[in-house]
Parts: sequence; C-alpha cells; structure tokens
Amino acid sequence: MNILVTGANGQLGNEMRILAEESQDNYIFTDVNKVEGVETTYLDITDLDAIRTIVKEHNVNTIVNCAAWTNVDGAEDPEMYGLVEKLNATAPENLAKAMTEVGGLLVHISTDYVFGAESYNTPCKEDQTGTPTGVYGLTKLHGEQKIIATGCNYVIIRTAWLYSEFGKNFCKTMMNLTATKPELKVVFDQVGTPTYALDLAKAITIVLADYSQSVISTERQRVEKSLYSKSGIYHYSNEGVCSWFDFTKMIAEYNGTTACKVQPCYSSDFPSPVKRPSYSVLDKAKIKSVFGVEVPYWTDSLKKCINNLK
Repeated sequence: MNILVTGANGQLGNEMRILAEESQDNYIFTDVNKVEGVETTYLDITDLDAIRTIVKEHNVNTIVNCAAWTNVDGAEDPEMYGLVEKLNATAPENLAKAMTEVGGLLVHISTDYVFGAESYNTPCKEDQTGTPTGVYGLTKLHGEQKIIATGCNYVIIRTAWLYSEFGKNFCKTMMNLTATKPELKVVFDQVGTPTYALDLAKAITIVLADYSQSVISTERQRVEKSLYSKSGIYHYSNEGVCSWFDFTKMIAEYNGTTACKVQPCYSSDFPSPVKRPSYSVLDKAKIKSVFGVEVPYWTDSLKKCINNLK
C-alpha cells in the first residue's frame, strides 16, 4: 500500500517512521514543519486541493492522520477558535474527502477529551455520547463527525495521555522536574491511562495490515471500490488506570529520581482556562476483539520508554 502519514514530525508520527523501516508498504511522511535530517514532504492538510494532488502523485490509498492542534489551554483563546476548528475538524474532513474519492481508508487519531462533562466512573465506550468540556475536545469531536459524514472508509482511534521519546510530553517533563526539583505537586483527581505512542503506532499498523488484506488487490496494488466492514470508532490506550500523580511517581521510580518528594494535589490548585476530564479511562474491548490487538500494561510500556530515553 501507499500510506500517507500527516503530522509525521510529532510523537506518533515519529513512532510510525520507526515501524515503517521494517514495512513492505510505501510510506510518505508529511508535515508543515521541517526537522533537520528527517525526510519530510510538506503538506498543509487544510488545503483540500494540495491533498488531492499528493494523493494522485503517490497513488495514496491510505492516510494516517497524526496531525492536530493539541494545545488544550491555548485552544480556549477566542481568537484561536477558527484555527483550532480548521485543524481539528475541517482538515480531517479534507483527508476523508480525498480518501472517499479514491475508495481509500482514513485512520484518524482522536482523543479522550471528547468526554468529560458528565460524571462517571466506568471506562468510556465508543458509542458513549461525547460531552467535551473545552474547545480542544469539542473540535476533535467535530472532526470525528465530519469524517463519518463523508461516507469514507475510516478507523477513528481515540487515545489518551500520549507520551514518547519524541517532542514535548508529560513523561519527559516529569523526568526533568523530578531530577531537578526537591518537591512537586501533581493532581490526583484526574484519572485515565497513559499511552506509549509506539504501542499506539503498532496498533495502527495492525489496522493497516487488516485493511490491506480486506480490500486491497495484492496483484494490482490498487484500491477496490468497496466499503471496509470494520470502519468505525475504536479506543486505544495502554491497560490499567492511574492519576497524573501515580503516573509521576512511576516516572520518578523508573528514572531513578525518587529523591524528589511528589505530593498529590487537587486540580483546583492549578487553575486552567479549561476543565479537564476527571475520569477518561477508555474501554478497549472493541479494538482487541475486532483487530486482535494486544494492549500492554501502562507501567511496562513506561519503563521501556524511559529506558530508551536514558
């Protein structure tokens, strides 16, 4: 298959690059940002014509969308709403339209932030009504809705608390802070599950392999004009449950920086322009059942990531 990856210089995109090295598929990695020494094709996914052009040039039959506006607090700036909506809703719709036109598949990454306004304490299922508490979650929910409305083949994967060896993320920040600060306060009233981006990337490649076997002619290497029976919304994070406080404690332990005293605190101790979900554990039964994905426990994956960073 010819697979186009957007947001290729972000956390998940970089993990997709690693897996692509051992793949027989042809990957085209795109982003609006260049990184020195990393081969990247420029693509503005808010430009539908630009997407159509690159899809035609490379005979793309699958897109993995790793691009998004992810600054949760920054999204609350009223002056930024138009841009956030454009990146998180209109751009995914553009990608879906491009795949509809060639009968291809769009794998789109969404978020646990589509939930949060209602009080619950059981893992969120895919058919649960979205109740976002802020602009980021709202625009990501709009993106899901716009993709589905195009009628394309799609797999939307909601994930949570993403971290990796690449870019800025909670794990790397806490590795640094626990190594340089004598004491930290971290919220314990927000509960979810960390997700190692490499694990998510592996799950995506399982979906891609299944799609290839289902609707791609291996002899002619072209997209068959048929619907993908496994189109739908899925959830993926690592297994288990923890708070940000628990997450930080394990980061410090695996990083060997336990001299830092990590104290639990309430979210109200750190005022924010947006209310984050207090419970956003994702139910992963569907992706495990439909695609046979095996999901590692969060502490096991965290240890691997920190060992790589060290």
